[in-house]
Amino acid sequence: VNKHKPWIETSYHGIVTENNDTVILDPPLVALDKDAPVPFAGEICAFKIHGQEMPFEAVVLNKTSGEGRLRAKSPIDCELQKEYTFIIQAYDCGSGPGGTNWKKSHKAVVHIQVKDVNEFSPAFKESMYKASVTEGKIYDSILQVEATDEDCSPQYSQICNYEIVTTDVPFAIDRNGNIRNTEKLSYDKQHQYEIMVTAFDCGQKHATEDVLVRVNVKPVCKPGWQDWNKQIEYRPGSGSIPLFPSIHLETCDGPVSSIHTTIELQTNYIGKGCDRETYSEKSLQKLCGASSGAIDLLPSPSTTTNWTAGLLMDSNDMIFKFDGKQGAKIPDGIVPKNLTDQFTITLWMKHGPSPGLRAEKETILCNSDKTEMNRHHYALYVHNCRLVFLLRKDFDQADTFRPAEFHWKLDQICDKEWHYYVVNVEFPVVTLYMDGTTYEPYLVTNDWPIHPSHIAMQLTVGACWQGGEVTKPRFAQYFHGSLASLTIRPGKIESQKVISCLQACKEGLDINSLESLGQGIKYHFNPSQSVLVMEGDDIENINQALQKVSYINSRQFPTAGIRRLKVSSKVQCFGEDICISIPDIDAYVMVFQANEPKITITGMDHFSRPAAQFESERGVILLPDIRIVSTVTKMEHSVDLREHDRANKQVVVEEMLHNLDFCDILVIGAELDPEQECLELDHGELQGKHLDATNSTAGYSIYGVDSMFSYEQVLRQLRYRNWGTSATSDRKFRVKCSELNGRYTSNEFNLEVNILHSSNSNFMDHVNHMIVQPKFLQSVQHPEGSVSAVHSSVVPSMATIVIIICASVLVLVVTLGVLRLRSARQHGSVGHEGTKENEMDWDDSALTITVNPMEKYEKPHQTEEESEEEDIDDEEEDTTSADSDDSEEEEEEEEEEEVIVQKGDKQNSTRQEQL
Repeated sequence: VNKHKPWIETSYHGIVTENNDTVILDPPLVALDKDAPVPFAGEICAFKIHGQEMPFEAVVLNKTSGEGRLRAKSPIDCELQKEYTFIIQAYDCGSGPGGTNWKKSHKAVVHIQVKDVNEFSPAFKESMYKASVTEGKIYDSILQVEATDEDCSPQYSQICNYEIVTTDVPFAIDRNGNIRNTEKLSYDKQHQYEIMVTAFDCGQKHATEDVLVRVNVKPVCKPGWQDWNKQIEYRPGSGSIPLFPSIHLETCDGPVSSIHTTIELQTNYIGKGCDRETYSEKSLQKLCGASSGAIDLLPSPSTTTNWTAGLLMDSNDMIFKFDGKQGAKIPDGIVPKNLTDQFTITLWMKHGPSPGLRAEKETILCNSDKTEMNRHHYALYVHNCRLVFLLRKDFDQADTFRPAEFHWKLDQICDKEWHYYVVNVEFPVVTLYMDGTTYEPYLVTNDWPIHPSHIAMQLTVGACWQGGEVTKPRFAQYFHGSLASLTIRPGKIESQKVISCLQACKEGLDINSLESLGQGIKYHFNPSQSVLVMEGDDIENINQALQKVSYINSRQFPTAGIRRLKVSSKVQCFGEDICISIPDIDAYVMVFQANEPKITITGMDHFSRPAAQFESERGVILLPDIRIVSTVTKMEHSVDLREHDRANKQVVVEEMLHNLDFCDILVIGAELDPEQECLELDHGELQGKHLDATNSTAGYSIYGVDSMFSYEQVLRQLRYRNWGTSATSDRKFRVKCSELNGRYTSNEFNLEVNILHSSNSNFMDHVNHMIVQPKFLQSVQHPEGSVSAVHSSVVPSMATIVIIICASVLVLVVTLGVLRLRSARQHGSVGHEGTKENEMDWDDSALTITVNPMEKYEKPHQTEEESEEEDIDDEEEDTTSADSDDSEEEEEEEEEEEVIVQKGDKQNSTRQEQL
């Protein structure tokens, strides 16, 4: 009989390893029954688990001993559930084999923990970490990286360590993932660091993927201008380019109330203080509208201006440097002896403090006695950084004190910078213009006038000539510094407008779109536009205004090199807070070299004319078809040009337009004899142009800054006259033009002119020449018959009689033609315009032979076509025999013919061409 219930422990604790089914229980699972050893009643048949869907089952291992085993139905996943609690009961086998009347034990609690396996690796929460630090600081923690592990147990799910994989970086990381820098970082040294970090769990399993940590180093917030380039490139012809298109001011949140900014373009080392036109002073004065008559005392050395040959000179900018050991004597006759009470001295000067404790006078210009005495008649000199002008008037009726020395004290005289000085003399008043600003003398001293003498005077530059009080006349009072464009203009006073033009810079600062400047922006330029001052209250408006500041160079061929830029700023702040300081900007503009132009002169380089044309009142035009063309060679840059093709760039030649500043027409060989020949030009041709001209026996010079077209127009009107042609058979000329005072020069264009002489000795040559000129007279139609042209191979010596007969016939035909023409004019038979048929009828008449072959011969293109030597010989024979027939009848006929041609020029020009 089944009297007793099975017995088990009241509680069990078990452990099951993850991914395993075996459960280890403490205590072991054993059920006891007091009915033992009675079969069935004392045996254990089952263990039953109570709980919802528990993944465990209990099995009986031995019914008699009551041993059982708890196992998992399937592998247990700790990550899904770490522990389980459920109820278990034991059942006996009942009272018989059918299991009836079974009894169960009390309920026991089973608590099972799942033992974790380190199956997962750590993984970082972020794919990348970013942080920013300010340079110069040591941080305890820049940022924290964090990794996780999906394992369930603290041992395997906790991250025990982090490690920086990247080597040689100034960073460290602790076990909590905090990254710090181990040394102070520098923005200038490195803007950004990229480091790789890994993590380890407590089972020492490391992360499968390292994480990237990017640390940006920010510069210490320093107030100043940001986003500007130190170098600005400028190519000739670019116009106006912005200097700082993206600039803005960083104030580091300072309480700024107003900003004052100065932009300075430093060009004092370019040319004469900035990029100016390098034309000669005479050309510049003509360009600026100055009255003519200026005398250049420091011209470029040449055969006619050789007194500057021994001076130190920078040829590009026409600058003469005086080192205290040089002076130049101006030849007599260059400057008039009597300058009257009105004249002007202009010059560029660069001068520093005088050497030595006791400074001596440094002479710029001096007119003194050449010998015997040491009187200074007028002089311009520097003494103790003062500019002094001396003017001693000659003695006249009034023997009284007069103003003699005029002193100006200016800082600019000794600042080692270029300045433009104009001394305007309107005695007794002398005014100084320095860089366009008027200065009155601070001191005027009087002196007695100089008594007249017959001693010659010497004008000098760079020193003063001491002709007396010394054993041997010599230079004294040497100048130390640089001079340029020293001119003296007798009897004229320059206007303020001309002075401003002469000293104007061709480069400077500019503002693009002034109208778009923000409200409240004040700006101011200095006269040369090298300094711009801007002021405003709003930072954003100041930023936009500065972005519009640009550089401009209006020269077509600017001086290459750098122009330094300096931007200085002052800031005012609200209240009494310590105001920020803005560092200066030091930048520069790089001006590139312009493409060098090639100036080419073309035209007819050889022609011949009869002597009569050279002897006429108008002479002969020398250069009727001259052409001046300038080209520039460029390398073509292709966008898709390959590396190996860069050596084979296409060369492109483009025509360009620019000004010229002089063209010289030089005589090759013996100079012109003014008694019998000259070059002439109507000065009306120069009107309306910036041109002037000088004439001499060596040639003709046209100068002034004007276009190539203007020079062509003038050169095409230049005439050569020779009223003594018997002594000359030919003349050769050379034409050469220049731009920028010889910086760019043209080819040398040579022209040869032949004078065809007439001779009284050989009438036969004249006749033969007329016969052999098919261009001028192919055949003559006689009313009664036809006279054929004789072939050019007929020589006068072989057929003298035939030629005489032909000449007689020619005279007869000319006579008949003139009479017929007179008759036609009297009856009004000549209309204003005739048709082709009428012209042909007229050609059939005897009038066709009235054409003078010499008129057609004047045309140069026809003489060029006759290249055969025999024809040229015949032409000479013709012209030399033109005067052999001195009959009065023929002269009268020729005069009448010329009158007719002049009156009916329009009607007969076409007919002459046809004939």
